[in-house]
Amino acid sequence: MSIIKEDDLISSVADALQFISYYHPLDFVKAVHEAYEREESQAAKDAMAQILINSRMCAEGKRPICQDTGIVTVFVKVGMNVQWESELSVTDMINEGVRRAYLHPDNVLRASILDDPAGARKNTKDNTPAVIHMEVVPGDTVEVHVAAKGGGSENKSKMAMLNPSDSIVEWVKKTVPTMGAGWCPPGMLGIGIGGTAEKAMLMAKESLMEPIDIHELKARGPQNRAEELRLEIFEAVNNLGIGAQGLGGLTTVLDVKIMDYPTHAASLPVAMIPNCAATRHAHFTLDGTGPADLVPPSLDDWPDITWEVGDSVRRVNLDEITPEMVKDWKPGETILLNGKMLTGRDAAHKKMVEMIANGEELPVDLKGRFIYYVGPVDPVKDEAVGPAGPTTSTRMDKFTHTMLEKTGLLGMIGKAERGPVAIEAIKEFGAVYLMAVGGAAYLVSKAIKKADVVAFPEMGMEAIYEFDVVDMPVTVAVDSAGTSVHLTGPAEWKARIEEQVIEVK
Repeated sequence: MSIIKEDDLISSVADALQFISYYHPLDFVKAVHEAYEREESQAAKDAMAQILINSRMCAEGKRPICQDTGIVTVFVKVGMNVQWESELSVTDMINEGVRRAYLHPDNVLRASILDDPAGARKNTKDNTPAVIHMEVVPGDTVEVHVAAKGGGSENKSKMAMLNPSDSIVEWVKKTVPTMGAGWCPPGMLGIGIGGTAEKAMLMAKESLMEPIDIHELKARGPQNRAEELRLEIFEAVNNLGIGAQGLGGLTTVLDVKIMDYPTHAASLPVAMIPNCAATRHAHFTLDGTGPADLVPPSLDDWPDITWEVGDSVRRVNLDEITPEMVKDWKPGETILLNGKMLTGRDAAHKKMVEMIANGEELPVDLKGRFIYYVGPVDPVKDEAVGPAGPTTSTRMDKFTHTMLEKTGLLGMIGKAERGPVAIEAIKEFGAVYLMAVGGAAYLVSKAIKKADVVAFPEMGMEAIYEFDVVDMPVTVAVDSAGTSVHLTGPAEWKARIEEQVIEVK
């Protein structure tokens, strides 16, 4: 029998969440680097370079890989011979660990969890509660998998009740393009097959806790149908040409994980959940001898990657920008932004559109300005702002026409593609949409020299800030004529892979 003390679980959960906020799993770092070395698309290669540089910076500075520090998911297997030395429930101990981790003064993590999700949506301020899955198993240890899952990738989760005769590979091939790039590829796909609807979803999530090993599987060969499916889906998805950040390229997924379970004769439940470029998970076991000891990786394990913008890159002063100037910006072009920009995401956009509808004056003048879709991490020490990577831009699509028409907004900056409604509005008003790399939040934050809240302070991380930036790297994703690189890039690389028989390794 093992006696597990209350603080051993609490401190282990807290330490693990801090650990994964700034240390990528090394198998992920290695896989991205291998994909970077193979990549032939320059846009995708540049995006992966930023992801790898950001990863090393976070490991060195012990700051979050992504501004979205996730919703905490915990898988716990409690041995039947374990005895707890605590008055708290296991759930309460885990949530106390989450609370300590997210409020840690040396590395503040962004609290993103909202209570009353269909109503007031009020932030709980400490990122609790976690989503906890518990199982009682034989033994005298407590095995814990801790993950922090970002909203951008979680929102792309898919589930279908297929007919038993349907092809799972075809469903995945058809479904992945509908996910867009908001899940920040390259990443992993977790797939659950069988059981019931909720069991399939749970297996898809749990499968993402496993290390990346697709190339080892490819080398030794599959030993069952699930492993055959992993290889088939891996090849099929990468042949789509979606590429890093959806810009077009050879690598969209780094691995495909599958868990399965017996199911009803009439059913074939299939769930798919992507993990993003901020893959974060850790595993530890408690045996009664104290808290978990998580060993930091060596910085020597990160590749020595540099990203040079080159002399041809366009530097732009946002304080002097005009509608005429953006007309010659080309899709896929790299821009370095300088000067002052505003920020705003879901809650701020909803509030501003409501104010416009009510004839109220907005608290900020948006005419000729650029707005960055971001909810930054709070700063520590001498930082102007904490990690501040982009959020998924399609969530702002329904506000875009009103914002461009009524405010004179000129440009938007965010993550991944824009939908047809937003693209049409951009074309109509001669605006422009720029893309920052998802998964490079700390790198982006280094370009932000000053950050002031200028409106809606009650919204916390969703408040409107004014950032003063120096050489913030972005890509022209939708130009003023409405051409989108997220449509042209993947189409080009899908054709290249098919026509030139480029091998996706």
